[in-house]
Amino acid sequence: MAEVDFHTGVADKLGYTCRLLRKAWRAGKQVVVTGAPDQLARLDSLLWTFDPGDFIPHARLRAGEPAPDRLVRTPIWLADAPAEAGPRDVLVNLGPAVVADHARYARIIEIVAEPADEVASGRQRWRHYLAAGLTPTNHAQRTG
Repeated sequence: MAEVDFHTGVADKLGYTCRLLRKAWRAGKQVVVTGAPDQLARLDSLLWTFDPGDFIPHARLRAGEPAPDRLVRTPIWLADAPAEAGPRDVLVNLGPAVVADHARYARIIEIVAEPADEVASGRQRWRHYLAAGLTPTNHAQRTG
């Protein structure tokens, strides 16, 4: 069964995700991140610039595009359709919906920002995991 972690009350969703991905990469994890295409494009750019002293190897995979053979070993994929990224240890969901086929991942991380619409969709995803027999853990971020 997958381990499900919610990171809630996140003030800077993409900055937080960059730090989380850096930690996962340093731990040797294979990660796929999914969300809206424009959000993934911003994350792609931010991963190159958020910390000038760090390089976090990642690749962008748009829906319907096959992963190029030369990039298959890339540890972090930013994917419109996460299943197309191949087997991964961790799924990071930035979007409002539950990812289909989420049972294929050992760990799922849901990032929930502060706006009310994000909180509402996060609660729906939490209930979905409970109904699927999973017990999510909440990691509330301190604000202010």
